[in-house]
Amino acid sequence: MTSKTATPVALGRIRADVQSMHAYAVQDARGLLKLDAMENPYGLPPELQAVLGQRLGALALNRYPGERGADLQRALARHAAMPEGFALMLGNGSDELISLLAMACDLPGAAILAPVPGFVMYAMSAQLQGLRFVGVPLTADFELDEGAMLDAIAQEKPAIVYLAYPNNPTANLWDDAVIEKIVDAQGAQGGLVVIDEAYQPFAGRSYIDRVARREHVLLMRTLSKFGLAGVRLGYLMGPAALIAEVDKVRPPYNISVLNCECALFALEHADVFERQAADIRSQRARIFEGLARLPAVKAWPSEANMILVRVPDATKTFEGMKAAGVLVKNVSKMHSLLANCLRLTVGTADENTRMLAALEASL
Repeated sequence: MTSKTATPVALGRIRADVQSMHAYAVQDARGLLKLDAMENPYGLPPELQAVLGQRLGALALNRYPGERGADLQRALARHAAMPEGFALMLGNGSDELISLLAMACDLPGAAILAPVPGFVMYAMSAQLQGLRFVGVPLTADFELDEGAMLDAIAQEKPAIVYLAYPNNPTANLWDDAVIEKIVDAQGAQGGLVVIDEAYQPFAGRSYIDRVARREHVLLMRTLSKFGLAGVRLGYLMGPAALIAEVDKVRPPYNISVLNCECALFALEHADVFERQAADIRSQRARIFEGLARLPAVKAWPSEANMILVRVPDATKTFEGMKAAGVLVKNVSKMHSLLANCLRLTVGTADENTRMLAALEASL
């Protein structure tokens, strides 16, 4: 029998920095049009749902995952056109891969560096692993600050530099020439570069055609934006020798048989998801047309399935949209560069019509 009075004593065993942190927040979307998390708005067609259900029902849930994971690795390598001499490891979403990279690179005094504002898990994984996180601010237009990035690499000598391509929450692709200078500088001081292509299905270009020339660059992708956010499946590609070392810290059986089979099924029907991505890109252009008719709104170019906008009062507009039944993401408190900014996920045609109407009414 436990006593309630024991809880404060037990808390003393939990790290002080963890107690001071905020957990990753997921908004309650019940009863709302959910356009806050960059999810693919389309589900599987009913006929594919039935086929997948049969496959999942036939799985041996009483057994640990086996060689089917190797089948998935090969399928993903083909899907991504992975270069020769590379290997691929699986993660329970990109989040787990980011944590495993921090664990593998946890040398005394090591740091992780990334532009900010960016994906919050780069900093969180560093803190949880006891590494220093160095955030280098983007410019006012959310471009890479070349000089500041190069200076930070020279001074901090980070173990890992993360470059999201495109970035979250700003949704833009950075200048390739600047990226190459950063990649060169990080390689010259013996560090890794991780190119995070979570939003690759919606982007106009990829780093995959250049990564084979770089022995210190890893490429990370996820099936979350592909259309399987609920499956939790990420993958990391890079030179086989590097992947082999990172893979040593991966927990055994980290990908369930259900995750694995869902991902294999999706890759077998990749054409369905490619058509969905094409529709999302088309809807993204339509949203920009609607935003152009709202003079109080500034929108930044997007190569993802989200659009970053600045409004006169982010809190007022966010709450107004929520009252109208539309949930977006208020990112205005994430970083000073994001003052009064909201992040809009691209949905279906009907969802985008509702979202634009709610935005206009809430300004």
